[in-house]
Amino acid sequence: MRFRTRVLGVVAAAVAVAGVLSAAPERSADAAVPATIPLTITNNSGRGDPVYIYNLGTNLATGQQGWADASGTFHAWPAGGNPPTPAPDASIAGPANGQSVTIQMPKFSGRVYFSYGQKLVFKLTTGGLVQPAVQNPSDPNRNILFHWSEYTLNDSGLWINSTQVDMVSAPYAVSVKAGDGSTKTTGHLKPGGYNAVYDGLRNAPRGWGGLIQTAPDGSVLRALSPLFGVETGAIPASVMDDYINRVWSKYSSETLTVTPFGDQPDTKYFGRVSGGVMNFTNSSGAVVTSFQKPDSASVFGCFKLLDAPNDQVRGPISRTLCAGYNRSTLLTNPNQPDANDANFYQDAVTNQYSKIIHSQMADGHAYGFAFDDVGNHEALVHDGNPQQAGLILDPFN
Repeated sequence: MRFRTRVLGVVAAAVAVAGVLSAAPERSADAAVPATIPLTITNNSGRGDPVYIYNLGTNLATGQQGWADASGTFHAWPAGGNPPTPAPDASIAGPANGQSVTIQMPKFSGRVYFSYGQKLVFKLTTGGLVQPAVQNPSDPNRNILFHWSEYTLNDSGLWINSTQVDMVSAPYAVSVKAGDGSTKTTGHLKPGGYNAVYDGLRNAPRGWGGLIQTAPDGSVLRALSPLFGVETGAIPASVMDDYINRVWSKYSSETLTVTPFGDQPDTKYFGRVSGGVMNFTNSSGAVVTSFQKPDSASVFGCFKLLDAPNDQVRGPISRTLCAGYNRSTLLTNPNQPDANDANFYQDAVTNQYSKIIHSQMADGHAYGFAFDDVGNHEALVHDGNPQQAGLILDPFN
């Protein structure tokens, strides 16, 4: 059994890059993003627990990791240790139910955590901050109800999302107020959507309910991502094998065409399985990259055998494949990515976790897996001239 720890900022930076690659409004030449912008946290949860807020990430001016206090002042983490040492208490008192608190967001790539009832436990290694890893039963945050939003604020604007890439837990939405006074919001569940997500997982075939974690009193805390489910044995490691095998068989005799850039329709790559390897050629017939047959973990994590480096060939092809596997569109459409979300998750073997979450989102958008931004299906809002951001803690019923 393998447990992973990650240094804060890596995931958020990846999300921010994805946001930049998505078409975004241009910021006017005379508009300047200030050093900080206000973030208003509104508590509509209906819960009486105290709320704790953490604004953690990488200072984009210096590259240092640290946290921001309520005024937006940056504090670098002290040196960590091996074994990890306790991090300074970076918590900010959050709003009571029915109230709001406004803090300042500096130019960061990072996360805003929020927890109910208890403060989170953060530790420092020699490599930086260790994030909560609740797939590990010994993690000190295992029985705490919490979630987080990922964001990047820089000179080009604000990107902020609601994410389920690692887990789905306490419901929330995010917003950004633009320079023209309009507000963009994403992340709200449908009425009854919170319970429907967990009921859907319990009722899905092949043990997807095993992703759900509960507190000692039996209350639901979260559902782990299927990657963590495979890594911990909560769902079978073979859960996607049948679909993967059918894809491999199909493209042994047919060609898979990948057009990875929406604004470059003439850039195409052609995949065919030969000798147990899926080779992709360009329009000149030259092999540009090759993939071994992925396993379920590679599909759910969009890594390992579906690694996506930050380049202009393998990474974009891998992102497209990852989306096609998770959405189960590779058998029904040999031209990827599939632009029609009505075609997503229709196979009996699919990413049930992402399928169920998307079905319960008010606007249909979610980050159900790492590259759910292929085709702009992610829960992300952006503005080049942000005036204010919002984090809305939603009801659990």
